[in-house]
Amino acid sequence: MKLFPSQTYINRRNALKEAVGSGLILFQGNDEASMNYADNHYRFRQDSTFLYYFGINQAGLNAVIDCDSGEEIIFGDEFSIDDIIWIGQQETLSNKAEKVGILNVRPAHGIDSFLEIARHKKIHYLPPYRADNLNKLSQWLHLPGSKVNQEVSQKLLMAIINQRSYKSEEEIEQMTEAVNISGQMHINAMKAVKPGQYEFEAVSEIYRTAKASNSYLAYPAIFSINGQILHNHYHGNKMQSGRLVLNDSGAENEMCYSGDITRTIPVDGKFTTQQKDIYDIVLEMETSSIDSLKPGLLYKDIHVNANRLMLSKLKELGLVKGDIEEMTNLGVGGIFMPHGLGHMIGMDVHDMENFGEQLVGYREGLERSTQLGLKSLRLGRELEKDFVITVEPGLYFIPDLIEKWKADKIFTDFINYDKLKEYYDFGGIRIEDNILITENGSQILGKPIPKTTEEVEETMAL
Repeated sequence: MKLFPSQTYINRRNALKEAVGSGLILFQGNDEASMNYADNHYRFRQDSTFLYYFGINQAGLNAVIDCDSGEEIIFGDEFSIDDIIWIGQQETLSNKAEKVGILNVRPAHGIDSFLEIARHKKIHYLPPYRADNLNKLSQWLHLPGSKVNQEVSQKLLMAIINQRSYKSEEEIEQMTEAVNISGQMHINAMKAVKPGQYEFEAVSEIYRTAKASNSYLAYPAIFSINGQILHNHYHGNKMQSGRLVLNDSGAENEMCYSGDITRTIPVDGKFTTQQKDIYDIVLEMETSSIDSLKPGLLYKDIHVNANRLMLSKLKELGLVKGDIEEMTNLGVGGIFMPHGLGHMIGMDVHDMENFGEQLVGYREGLERSTQLGLKSLRLGRELEKDFVITVEPGLYFIPDLIEKWKADKIFTDFINYDKLKEYYDFGGIRIEDNILITENGSQILGKPIPKTTEEVEETMAL
């Protein structure tokens, strides 16, 4: 089990106690989840907030912090002799707990009576995203399941968001490692892609590379010749010469920190003129966005600026017409980029998304747009030093969406629908990197990953 120094976890818990002030903080770890029968489990992944404060990536744990007395307890069971017969000798839970500065470990069932006795206190807890944890909260707190989320502690939520949003040097080191593994996954996939192969043959190289680094994927790989389908997890298409493949995949390292990288590559190793024209637009959107990043700027404005640049370049290609500023304000670009420019990243690939995007990515007074594309921007708030975010512009030609807008006569004064027919079999392009916000600007995490058309073609030729 790989951990930060114990003082890291102690400091995190102390800061949280101070921020919450009083009452009992309840942390739910995750349990094993069965695939098709009880003993056949999905890969276990501990809750990220539990990992952040307690570090132990083991099923069946819960924990409490008493802000008033300072008491910290982990509830969980030691391995039995039957467990050891099947899975071998394991480090004791007590020993693991001691490594993160916890000296009080009690049996798992003890949390029931503990919370019953503590009912007179304010119990702070987080919104559950698993049904089993919701049911436990309902039982422990004597609340109907429908009311569990209504009683979530906003004070606890904001305290944790205010800690986890700012990445320490230790965390940045882990995230850099995750990005470097992710980069190697992409490089190996570039070398593996050949016309006539199936997507899953190249995807296997992505999984192999992650496993060779003792890592997992941070999310199911998106690897498809149909790049216009934003979250496409189907890998059964035959890769044909002349097509593009969009590869959005990232590693989760041993410490459960994520990388999230996207590259788009030509199946036969060479971009066509049409593909290069669109690719260079997306590349300029990404590089100009990254170059402009610094503390104090609204990320929402960076998204809008990227759309403005995209529309100006598409106008040069004859795909849109009219005043650029008017098109930007109206949201014409949503037909070409129907997603946001980026999001927070950390232990979760969409960091803390289980807390709600409005709390993590926005602030009071900063509301989400209803425009296509901008409404899907997960991060709109001002950037701050030590945030780590993604920058991932894309440009897609989605025939169903284009035909619907055309039939509904949406933005007919601005969109050249007849010209767009030439791009119906194009697919889509997205380019993504992970960025640390620094004191005066930003820094791309990790080693360079081939990104220009020349770099991609050179890598694919190896």
